Amino acid sequence: MGGSLTRPLQWGAVPTPAPRALPEATPLSLCAREPHVPADRLVAEMVPPPRFDSVRFDTYVPDPGQPSQREAVSVLSSFAAGLDGGDTGGGGRRRWFSRKPAAPTGPRGIYLDGGYGVGKTHLLASLWHATPAEPERKAFGTFVELTNLVGALGFQQTVTTLSGHRLLCIDEFELDDPGDTVLVSSLLRKLVEAGVALAATSNTLPGKLGEGRFAAADFLREIQGLSAHFRPIRIDGEDYRHRGLPEAPAPFDDETVTRVAHRTEGASLDAFPALLDHLARVHPSRYGALTDGVRAVCLTGVEPVPDQSTALRLVVLADRLYDREVPVLASGLPFDRLFSEEMLNGGYRKKYFRAISRLTALARDARVLADQ
Repeated sequence: MGGSLTRPLQWGAVPTPAPRALPEATPLSLCAREPHVPADRLVAEMVPPPRFDSVRFDTYVPDPGQPSQREAVSVLSSFAAGLDGGDTGGGGRRRWFSRKPAAPTGPRGIYLDGGYGVGKTHLLASLWHATPAEPERKAFGTFVELTNLVGALGFQQTVTTLSGHRLLCIDEFELDDPGDTVLVSSLLRKLVEAGVALAATSNTLPGKLGEGRFAAADFLREIQGLSAHFRPIRIDGEDYRHRGLPEAPAPFDDETVTRVAHRTEGASLDAFPALLDHLARVHPSRYGALTDGVRAVCLTGVEPVPDQSTALRLVVLADRLYDREVPVLASGLPFDRLFSEEMLNGGYRKKYFRAISRLTALARDARVLADQ
């Protein structure tokens, strides 16, 4: 021992104890994780994410200046009520003498089109909750999660698994490559034939999917076939995540981020460039599992993403963190400088703006960690 504790004590003197360091948590590292996600977990997790566990139509607050928001609630409420298929309530088997629902004469789906942060996912999750069916007979997932399910189960098994559902909700519907176009077009056609109702959200009208990325005649025909399954509902409004809020918080320094990571139980700490490299080695279907048990993500050295493939992987991670309400504390550049001007003006610009919006919201949530 050193310092005053090694000196002889004087009569009547009370020794001053050495200050005790507060216990520190050992941060997790996302880069050290290589999760394996079995196919049955992919199916079981096709429910609204934790952020939308408790949302309902009556918890959606329409902007008084945007009548399309109130109209969307009304349309979706009626749509949900019309999905009562008259089941027995046991295993989805229909009564012997119940009337078979009439074949749909129009689109079998609802397509919510609107800008960032107008509450499309809130409404889609509310539709899932309001649909009169057992949880195992309705599915909710992002477009990426749906395509990953096909990759894990195979096309025919996915059709078989989802054909018994009353409703399939697809959040963030977008086509990133021609292969997805054919795959999803074929899958939805099979599900509609089986009587599954569809609902989707996007920042792009169904007939414009893939615009700016591919325009070959064969794929345009598939896109038009997809759009025929949906009735588009436009939702106008400004991003509620930033409505009346201050600008995005400035990044912290490395020392602050590291200190917060060590004193916050369940926090992860990674260098941003290293995390981007690691994402390239983990399939996007596992990004949710990558964040299992993580209560805060701490990143040092945020810098512009180097290329489009890296940027699209980061978009998926941002979506999973947002779904799970995981705050993000970072040093380096602010999140609105992640993507180059070329990216923000290109075919994937809507994905990048969504990622900026969501990461900015999570950065705001993280400020309380630094203030503690």
